[in-house]
Amino acid sequence: MDVVTVRERLKSMLAELDRSIEVLRGDSPAVRERSRADGGLDLTESGRNQALLDVAVRHRHSVLEALGRMDEGCYGLCADCGGPVPESRLEARPEAARCVRCQSERERRR
Repeated sequence: MDVVTVRERLKSMLAELDRSIEVLRGDSPAVRERSRADGGLDLTESGRNQALLDVAVRHRHSVLEALGRMDEGCYGLCADCGGPVPESRLEARPEAARCVRCQSERERRR
C-alpha cells in the first residue's frame, strides 16, 4: 500500500467532509440565502440535517485519527489487538482503525 496515496485520499476525504459540514451547519452562502427565502428549515429537515451533520462530524474525526496514526507510524495496525488491518479493508475504508474481527466485536457490544 502506498502511504502517500492513502494520505492524499484521506486529505481529500477531509476536505469533502469539511464542505459537507459547512453546508449542513448552514454556514455556506447558498444555504443562508435559501433559509431566508424559505423562512427557515422545517423541523423534519432540521432533524435530518442534524443526523447527517453528526455522521459527518464523526467521520471527520475518524479521518483525522487515521492521519494521526500515519504520523505516528502505526497506520494499518489494529487499535485493539495490534495486528495488521487487511489491505483490502484499508482500501475500502482508509480511515479504519480496527481489523475486521475487532470491529465486529466492538459493534456487537454496542
